[in-house]
Amino acid sequence: METYLSTAIEIARAAGALLMEFFKRPLEITYKRRSDLVTEADWRSEALIVERLHKHFPMHAVVAEEGSGQRIDSEYCWYVDPLDGTTNFAHGFPVFCVTLGLTYREEVVAGVVYDPARDELFTAERGSGAFLNGQRLQVSKTADISECLVATGFPPFATNHDLNIEFYFRFTMLSHGIRRAGSAALDFCSVAAGRFDGFWELKLNPWDKAAGSLLVTEAGGRVTDILGRPFQLLGDDVFASNGLVHDQMCKVFSEVLAERGK
Repeated sequence: METYLSTAIEIARAAGALLMEFFKRPLEITYKRRSDLVTEADWRSEALIVERLHKHFPMHAVVAEEGSGQRIDSEYCWYVDPLDGTTNFAHGFPVFCVTLGLTYREEVVAGVVYDPARDELFTAERGSGAFLNGQRLQVSKTADISECLVATGFPPFATNHDLNIEFYFRFTMLSHGIRRAGSAALDFCSVAAGRFDGFWELKLNPWDKAAGSLLVTEAGGRVTDILGRPFQLLGDDVFASNGLVHDQMCKVFSEVLAERGK
């Protein structure tokens, strides 16, 4: 596992350096679907990551956002987002990252999230803790929603923005505030680092949450769906918190759903 993590760190840093080269110059933007951007930086970063993963771990499956990975029959699978926060990146807003998560028999066992704009490297391996630039992470100790700073996201391909707006409104009234920075992987990292007390999203791909979910649990937090049921990497919604406010927030999610008759 140490070899897997060290190699993933090396690859993430190289991809991050590539992204910063593109960040400093004009970009050609295309669309996968309405409001779902992709740039040459996404493709180039993914090509670098996938090529190096194949070189180091030829018997591992690789699932990457832009589709250049290889799906083979393997107990090991890498989930890769070469540029999480593409819309931010395309607009010159420096909140984006590279993220790689490794699963073994469908359980996340190692993860790396690299924020090249801030040179922050988040790493975790199952049972060994979570770290930021080599310093151990610990989730916050906030125990009441009224003192929380939380985060969410509105992915462009989701169809339930109306529901999330209701959640957003409810938690805005109950907490210190909500942040919507546009990078789910970094939102997970902020929970792991104690910057946020909770983060939820209603439609999230596995490559966006593989590494981040492990970072949160290894930092002492909790990850489930919004109703508190066990986390599913291939499921839709996800909720990560410091653990102390988890049940309180799940209760709010349940109340809003009940009001909507769901």
